[in-house]
Amino acid sequence: MSSIQSGIRQIFVGIVCLLGAAGASQAQSQNWDDTLAEARGQKVYWNAWGGDERINAYIAWVGKRVWDEYGISLNHVKLSDTADAVSRVLAEKAAGRTNGGSIDLIWINGENFAAMKENGLLHGPFSETLPNFAGVDVEHKPSTRVDFTVPVEGLEAPWGMAKINFIYDSARVETTPRSIPGFLKWAEANPGRFTYPTPPDFIGSTFLKQVLIELAQDRDELQKPFTSEERFAEVTAPLWDYLDALHPHLWRKGELFPANGPAQRQLLDDGEVDIHISFYPSEASSLIATDLLPGSARVFVLEEGTIGNTHFVAIPFNASAKAAAMVVADFLMSPEAQAEKQNETVWGDDTVLAMSKLSKTDQQRFNDLPRGAATLTPEELGATLLEPHPAWMTRIEAEWQERYSR
Repeated sequence: MSSIQSGIRQIFVGIVCLLGAAGASQAQSQNWDDTLAEARGQKVYWNAWGGDERINAYIAWVGKRVWDEYGISLNHVKLSDTADAVSRVLAEKAAGRTNGGSIDLIWINGENFAAMKENGLLHGPFSETLPNFAGVDVEHKPSTRVDFTVPVEGLEAPWGMAKINFIYDSARVETTPRSIPGFLKWAEANPGRFTYPTPPDFIGSTFLKQVLIELAQDRDELQKPFTSEERFAEVTAPLWDYLDALHPHLWRKGELFPANGPAQRQLLDDGEVDIHISFYPSEASSLIATDLLPGSARVFVLEEGTIGNTHFVAIPFNASAKAAAMVVADFLMSPEAQAEKQNETVWGDDTVLAMSKLSKTDQQRFNDLPRGAATLTPEELGATLLEPHPAWMTRIEAEWQERYSR
């Protein structure tokens, strides 16, 4: 073949590829238009944690926007424990209810996602076909595709980033702990001034994981399921020894724990404790802005890093309004919804989006957001530690209940 013929062939192949890509894009656009048309008029029952009024208000805002824009009626079913919704979907599957399920969308991650995926309770894959997924920062935020070590594989859509940090009142506290062993020394020197929420509340459970990771001899082992009950006992022994030593120095001497994060936050605001565990790096500034904490509230993290993850929404396999649920999931990833959520006066939850993938106008949405004095920079937040495999947490929560639940 001559060089001219070869050149012509390469041009022809290039044109075919371009036409194929254009055709695929057109088909995808048509499919999304069909989804939007099907979604209009549907009701979405979104099962989501309902323990924080700021988050509830944000979900209500989402409901108004998807009604105005897409004609979707969004109903927030408030949960105290996401596992309750998982159990409901599992019961419906066992009863043969493969259509017309009671849950259309669920705020989920971690062990609950792993359980739903393992039991075939999820619709999809769907998330990476949503238009706004193109803006997700999958390169620098790998937890948007891996949930507590479990590959997402399109079965849930990311809508927020979380990272453990600690809020304290600088008017009362001069020196803060810098490590998990340091927390024990601090609690001994300041009896009754620290506590954590009752597991399986996600903040309380994550504190246990933070302790386990810092004390573990081999952190990599936590990225896989434990191999036996004997090995579980060996690896978690430092965790239980630590808690046995810590609890007598906690609020109410470790005989009572707050039910959830907001309850613990109230203890800080009331002056009963000096440290509150948060999952949102902007929460302190958000709480100051909404008069839920004093202006002297500040944030610290631990020297070796703190646990971080992504939270998601998923669609059960038997959802009644799958099309509308996908539209809501897509809206949650939109620059408008992500910027509103990151606003410290609204929620303060960090975005899943990559600024480099957004238009100048959408980048400006984030640049214009207020930044409070209590918000640490990404550099100050330090390293992010990976979540352990869900098998560890499920077993640890059960063990905690057996050991410490009154």
